[in-house]
Amino acid sequence: MKYKLYTTSQSAWDGMFKAMTAAQYSIYLEMYIFLADTQTTHNFLKLLKNKAQAGLEVVVVADSFGSATLPKEKIEELRVAGVEFIYFSHWFRHTHRKILIVDNKTAFIGGVNIEEKTRSWRDIQIRLRGRIIKPLLKSFAYGYEMAGGKKESILKFSRLPLVQKIKSWITDNFVSTGKAYYLNNYYKKKIIEAQSSIIIVTPYLLPPRWLIALLDNACRRGVKVEILIPNDTDVKPLNKVNYLNSCRLSALGVKFYLTPLMNHAKIMLIDGQEGVIGSQNIDILSFNWNIEAGIFFSQKKLVADIEKIIDQWKIGAIVFEALARKIKGADYILMVILKFFYPIF
Repeated sequence: MKYKLYTTSQSAWDGMFKAMTAAQYSIYLEMYIFLADTQTTHNFLKLLKNKAQAGLEVVVVADSFGSATLPKEKIEELRVAGVEFIYFSHWFRHTHRKILIVDNKTAFIGGVNIEEKTRSWRDIQIRLRGRIIKPLLKSFAYGYEMAGGKKESILKFSRLPLVQKIKSWITDNFVSTGKAYYLNNYYKKKIIEAQSSIIIVTPYLLPPRWLIALLDNACRRGVKVEILIPNDTDVKPLNKVNYLNSCRLSALGVKFYLTPLMNHAKIMLIDGQEGVIGSQNIDILSFNWNIEAGIFFSQKKLVADIEKIIDQWKIGAIVFEALARKIKGADYILMVILKFFYPIF
């Protein structure tokens, strides 16, 4: 598998825009947040429109909640040009995925949305080439069908046979996903099997109860567990939730790093040997409601590259256990409320 990593939203947009500009046959895009406000430097809507007018098969699946503020007239322009634009709308369930596939040969997957406010955020997006594209096409086809897509040229990918075992694979949380590749199963299995270290990067920390229990067990086994979260997120009410859950987990032995810049990346590394990056946060929504996708891998070079990136992110971060803060009475009340809801997940 050939790959390239991008560590900010803007750098990922650069790579995605370049790949789309070079597209000759097809562009498939699935986005949680797909807006029109990046057009000063990355006019994705105009590019998609031009490619459709040039005769390429262009398909966009956007989440109806995350992309709700995309102007209707912009959507209509895309459709008139020949773009198949579909909103994913399933009550409380959303497609939280960030997937781009160009010419069925090059793909991007990770945590990067298309929204101006995220331009300078730290994040992880990976460009992929090789056999990994087939299972990603298969996953995209399921999401497309759930959104109401009818094109046989895309639906046929859902019937692709599973290729032989390779060092990288796509994880998602569709019912049709094989047991070994189901997102929740992957996290459970790898945390249980961890021998020496677990490193997690997430912007939002609202883990389901089972994940807290597994991390507790890992710490008791002597596994070194580290979690990186932003000191200040873009969703201000979640700062308090991040803090309270950091208190709970640090009491179990988890070491926290609070990064000074907004970090939207979603990563887990196990024992310095394998890992997963994708769209999934460490929260209840990602593990129980939203449609997510990631890539897990055991390539030594890719693992080493991710470790180097995380080491850079640790520079300037605040070690949580060194903070001289005390939990206030109101915080305890909030923790009781959170604990009340945990058992249902």
